[in-house]
Amino acid sequence: MLDAILSGDRPRSRVLGVLLALIFVCLAAGPFLFSGTRAFAMLGTICIFIIVVAAYDLMLGYTHIVSFAHTMFFGIGAYGVAMAIAAWGNGFGAIAAGVGIALVLSMVLALLLGLLSLRVKAIFFALVTLAVAFAFLSLVNQLYHVTGGEDGLRVQVPRVLGPAYRLVEGGVPGFGLDVFFANLGAGLGEAARQAAFELRLNGRVLMYYVAFGTALLVFLFLLRLVNSPFGKVLQAIRENEFRAQALGYRTVLYRTAVVILAAVLATLAGALFALFNRYVNPENTLNFELMVFILLMCVIGGMGTLYGAVLGVAAFLVAQNYLQDLLRVLAARMPDAGWAAELVAPERWLLWFGLLFVLSVYFFPAGIVGQLRARARARHDGD
Repeated sequence: MLDAILSGDRPRSRVLGVLLALIFVCLAAGPFLFSGTRAFAMLGTICIFIIVVAAYDLMLGYTHIVSFAHTMFFGIGAYGVAMAIAAWGNGFGAIAAGVGIALVLSMVLALLLGLLSLRVKAIFFALVTLAVAFAFLSLVNQLYHVTGGEDGLRVQVPRVLGPAYRLVEGGVPGFGLDVFFANLGAGLGEAARQAAFELRLNGRVLMYYVAFGTALLVFLFLLRLVNSPFGKVLQAIRENEFRAQALGYRTVLYRTAVVILAAVLATLAGALFALFNRYVNPENTLNFELMVFILLMCVIGGMGTLYGAVLGVAAFLVAQNYLQDLLRVLAARMPDAGWAAELVAPERWLLWFGLLFVLSVYFFPAGIVGQLRARARARHDGD
């Protein structure tokens, strides 16, 4: 059963399987396991960016297409929903129209990029997509009366997806693992008492599970795709494009199809981001820094695996959200004066953030998934 769900593409590493199962449980039961708005927002962002990074991995990891326009399509989805709601109200009809228009626009732009640029060498295609992404960012910043410019747009979601809507009256018991571990020094009983909380099943929780369900379906769809004959051709193009052409495959069509599919999935993720975050601006949807983060997540997790998207997104966003808190705890245990206290000061978190990922690339050159699979294969061959 599991083999059929995963399209025959098992993790192939016991450690990897445990990590993926842990992430799945944390995401599936996240609102019941973690208290606080920051943890809730992080879990929702992980679900959305699994779609974004998995779609990017389809291009970079399976076809060796380097594109810097991925955030442009993400922004098109987010702004498409935000602008449709601003123009036509916060009904589901307006959301559907916004998503539909955004998807059509993304497909047209991706088709043009594919047909015009995929015939050139990879570096030139990357430069073309970079120029197009910067042009689109400038356009969004300048069209203030339509897009809100640098201030962005607030997204008034339907009431059923908002915090005021109650799925059930009252609340259901939850257990905050984050609070439990934070208070573990107070004793197990006291830590458990402080970790217990009441979760209100409102529209925000419903929106979270829409994002989670969409991410799960998209991930399983991509697993099926890369293990189909179409996916095998993509891998052949990645390994040797000239040989794939010699075998009769029109590689430009395959590469263009991948660019369009990745653009569609990024647009869908952008629409989910707008509905979940309820606010869009160029910084959180179109910024070049976000494109670098997506590339980092893909590389750290492991290119050409899809599972790497899950691990890369989870590791990156957890570090981004909680590294500063960890440094604050370490700084409190250090003497007030001295170089060690200065080094672990919370405001130095970006330094440690960068160092962590430099080390991860150094020790996991094939990404986390690639390295775990290589070690599992070496153990199996040794036995």
